[in-house]
Parts: sequence; structure tokens; C-alpha cells
Amino acid sequence: MFRNLVTSLLEHERIETTEAKAKEIRGITEKMITLGKDGSLHARRRALDFIRKKEVVSKLFGDVAGRFRRQPGGYIRIIRTRRRPGDAAELVAIELIERGPVVDDVPEPVTEDKTS
Repeated sequence: MFRNLVTSLLEHERIETTEAKAKEIRGITEKMITLGKDGSLHARRRALDFIRKKEVVSKLFGDVAGRFRRQPGGYIRIIRTRRRPGDAAELVAIELIERGPVVDDVPEPVTEDKTS
């Protein structure tokens, strides 16, 4: 279960889950990001041993590790969101601190400079 949650978090950069699960996967995900920052073949194989998708490992070692290159730790943020209606479990959103560009974002309008 934790392997799937960590894989989904690194793939989507934000997921919603229960508070207990989020606290458990925070440490695992930070270790995976630290492996990505290392960048060695041994680190990549250790990440592939835990993370389920090769595409996510490529993203981890390329994009995600590059964003956190200068940061020594604390890559994850946990935000309380709501209570689940069925069992009243506390749900939280767990996300990477510096998220990549969101696909659904509308680009800003380009303004022309008329100083000629």
C-alpha cells in the first residue's frame, strides 16, 4: 500500500489520503527524493526496487530531484482538508513543496509593448 501511495505522490505531486497514511509515507517519499538527488546508478536501482513505475523513477531523478537540488530536506507538505463522510476519518492533502506546472493552468495573456 505504501509503495502505491509513494508512487502516486511522486507521479501526481499531490494526493489526498488519511492523516495516518500521509504521515507514514512522508518519510519514505523524502528518502526517495534524496536518492534522486544522489543520482548514482545504485540509487536509481534502489528507487526502482521500491517505486512501481519506471516513468515515475525517471521523473524523480530528472525533474523532482532537480527542483530540490539545494534543499537539504523537508520536501513534503501535509494540509488538512476535510473529514470523510462515511467514517469521519481526517483527510489530508500531501504534496511536494515545489510543485511543477499544472497542466490545467491557463497561460497568462501576452501584452504587447508599444514603446516604439
